[in-house]
Order: sequence, then C-alpha cells, then structure tokens
Amino acid sequence: MADPAATRAEAMRLRGLFEAEGATPVETTILQPAEVLLDLYGEDIRARAYVTSDALRGEQMLRPDFTVPVVQMHMAEGAEPACYAYAGEVFRRQEDDPDRANEYFQAGFEVFDRENPAAADARVFALFHRVLAPLKLRAATGDIGILMAAVDGLRTTERRRAALRRHIWRPRRFRALIERYSGRAPVPESRAALLASADPMADAGPVIGLRSEAEIRARIEVLREDAAAPPISADEVALLDAILAVRETCPYALERLRDIAVDMPLIAPAVDRLGQRLDALAGQGIDIDALEFEASYGRTQMEYYDGFVFGFYADGRPDLPPVASGGRYDALTRQLGGGREIPAVGGVIRPGMVLELASRAGAGR
Repeated sequence: MADPAATRAEAMRLRGLFEAEGATPVETTILQPAEVLLDLYGEDIRARAYVTSDALRGEQMLRPDFTVPVVQMHMAEGAEPACYAYAGEVFRRQEDDPDRANEYFQAGFEVFDRENPAAADARVFALFHRVLAPLKLRAATGDIGILMAAVDGLRTTERRRAALRRHIWRPRRFRALIERYSGRAPVPESRAALLASADPMADAGPVIGLRSEAEIRARIEVLREDAAAPPISADEVALLDAILAVRETCPYALERLRDIAVDMPLIAPAVDRLGQRLDALAGQGIDIDALEFEASYGRTQMEYYDGFVFGFYADGRPDLPPVASGGRYDALTRQLGGGREIPAVGGVIRPGMVLELASRAGAGR
C-alpha cells in the first residue's frame, strides 16, 4: 500500500500532466446529494456507496466518483466544448473483499466535444496509454453502444427492450431475461397460477406493505401482457450471443461485427463508429493490430457508460482492479443537462496503484 502523502503527490502529478494537455483543473465536494445518484442508478448505488444524511440537506453520499459532479458542473455552465482534470479521494463500500481499499485517490481527465467523438475517444485513450506506458500494462477496450443497439433492434415489446437496456450492466440478470423472453426458461408455477387466475386479488386478504391494491393489479397486468408477447426468436438470440462472444484484436473484432451487422442492421451505425474510432486511434500512434476488443467489456463498471469503454490492467495480477478505466457517457449529459446535451468521454487513473506497480517493477515514471 502506497504512503498516503506519496499517493496524493502522484495524483497531483497526474493532474498536472492532464492540465498540460489543455485540461482545466476542477474540484468537487466530497459529500454529494444522494438524490441525483439514486435517480440515475436506483437503489443499487447504495450497495457501493456510503450514505449519510442531515436535517437540512437530506441524504448525502461520500463521493463514489468524480464524473457525475463534473458533468453537473459542466452542464450547469452551458454545455460548450471543454476539457477538465481533477484529483482527489473517492469512497466505495467493499463487502466481498476486505483487502480492497474503500477509500482511494483518483486522477481524471474528461472531454466534452460535439465535433468529433471518435477523435475525442482516441485523445483520451492515447493520453492514458502514454502516461501509463512505463508500467507496460495490458489495455482492454469495448463498446457498450453496440450491445445497446443490438437490444434496440430486437423484435419484441418496448417494455422488454427497456428491461434489457436497464440490465446490460448486470450480466446475470440480463441473461436471465433473455432466457425468459425467448421462452427457454420455464414459467415458475407460482407465476403461472397467478396469471391463470381470473381475479388474483379475490382471496389475497388485506393489503400489507408499501404497494397499494391498484399498484399490485397494474403489475399483474404488465405480467399478463408480457406472457402474451411472442418470444424473441432463436435467430435473434443467436445474433446477440454472437456479439457478446466477440473477443479479438480490434481489426478482427470489427470484421466480425460487420458480418453480424448484415443480419442485424440496426447495429451497423454503432459498428461504423467503432471503425472511425480505430482510425482515430491509429492516427494517435496506437497499434490497433495488437489492441484487444471485447464486446461484453465494461458491463460491470459504472452504468453511465454508453459507448467506448477501456481499461488498463497489470498482467499476472488478476487480484487487482484496473489501474485506469474510462469511457463514453453521452446519455449522462442528456440526463443531467436540463434540456442540453453534449458528447463526452473521460477516464480515471488510480495513483496509488501506479506507485505500487512502479515500485515493484522498478519502472521509472
């Protein structure tokens, strides 16, 4: 574990490198309004954030990351093109791994640019690639936007597509929904009995809990509508599985996805954006022939990513989280923009891990 003072100094060094690339330094408060994060991510955010409250400000969260407050700040000031750098502590609850830090430093770089998203993606990735080059890390990339486009292209109800979009970042739940919507998973006996009843509430007894009888009846009607919907076809499930199975170096991944797009045309624009990004990365000096692409990459990270995603990892250390990670979050600017929006991409580096890996490898910085 790196010394806190040394980690803070490394965080500020990294922020200085980002400032040298044209970024404006910004600060955010450590306590953030919980309402915004709960609106974005639902109650799931409570599982990984520290929540507190006071009588005047209501529920607050110890800052789980910087991106949301930086986006709020930027959108409040007009949503014009800009670039920001920051450094500071974030806080994440750790219930499964007692050895993983629940408080650590991040240094980040965020770009808001509506002119050329592919070039902005390449700019952020190439900057991180250069900064981290002495550590000889493995880079991984993906694109959540391709999977989102595939879900939007499924021939099923909008309610089902919305549920699948919502659970893209929960792979097990996503797979369970696919199994259910395709008719592969059997209907539980309790649900079958509920749907077969002419009036499920007739012998239900008194209503206990937060939901009213009207809300319960509305939910039953939703379940009936879903049961009546035709299953997602086996061909579409196979195409979705083919997308999720793509794990190649970037040029081969692009070729495979273009083949899949022949049968699933609605992913074609997202695949074209991948091609444009690879051209921009090559223009930044990145060896795209050796760069890994995984279509399912990024599905367990923060839920605001909706396009390009990336991470840098220490080979031989599967116990460590990514040294750096980031991605595109255009939809977040729409959600927080109050009627304005602007394409945005960014990423963070963990300075404590940079110091730890550099000391172990004897790498210079």
